Amino acid sequence: MGKLVAISDLHVRYEENRQITERLRPADEDDWLLVAGDVGEMSEDIEWALTLLAERFAKVIWVPGNHELWTPPDDPLRLTGEARYRWLVDLCRRLGIVTPEDPYPVWEGEGGPAVIVPLFLLYDYSFRPAGTRTKAEALEVAENAGVICTDEFMLKHDPYPSREAWSRARVAATEARLAAELPPGVPTVLVNHYPLVREPTRVLRYPEFALWCGTEATADWPLRFHAASVVYGHLHIHRLTHHDGVPHHEVSLGYPREWQRWLKDPGRLVPVLPKERTAVER
Repeated sequence: MGKLVAISDLHVRYEENRQITERLRPADEDDWLLVAGDVGEMSEDIEWALTLLAERFAKVIWVPGNHELWTPPDDPLRLTGEARYRWLVDLCRRLGIVTPEDPYPVWEGEGGPAVIVPLFLLYDYSFRPAGTRTKAEALEVAENAGVICTDEFMLKHDPYPSREAWSRARVAATEARLAAELPPGVPTVLVNHYPLVREPTRVLRYPEFALWCGTEATADWPLRFHAASVVYGHLHIHRLTHHDGVPHHEVSLGYPREWQRWLKDPGRLVPVLPKERTAVER
């Protein structure tokens, strides 16, 4: 019986990470792989990595990170914003990879059944520093601390007026879809690039960076949508935590300078469901 495993933040533009990606293989031919974003920035790198993974795993489920949505100046693909995201979705569909735009597959292997829910929600600057009430105030505090995410320059948001407007549109549409489409009584695995709750950002070395790490709008989603497990990346803090009784798996590989220091087994695929589970654990 296969396992449901996950990884994120492969960042294959780094040669060390590319080598790790080349070594990723399923332990069982029936394994499914959840890829929680930040495969890379350059379109050709993203296509290389996803093609490789799609050939090896029985099924791959992908969600975009912020890096896939960047438009690097040296990338031949000049699409920006929503158009770039749609290009990524089309790429995945050509490869047989499930995206946030596709029907939610049901995992029937070890720890199942569970509905796999890939999410694309971005962030809305609501994880603000203490004492700030607006995006402008929060960004000023972050800038004074020397913390500005590269998204502010590289992640375009057209046709939306702002990244937070894009996020709010994604949250509203996804929330309505989940309420309408999830089968009753079946647990879910929620997969997003960013944490769905703010708590995991409390340990950031630079707490101001939480601004670019999610939205308060999803704080109740793990309970509301019956999550047996939540999978995310982005923070590059590989760990398992529990919030309201739900396991939250941060599954990042991260940059070489990080995993060379902290991870004993970089590139380890993380099983995200226990072997035995009764209905929805709390």
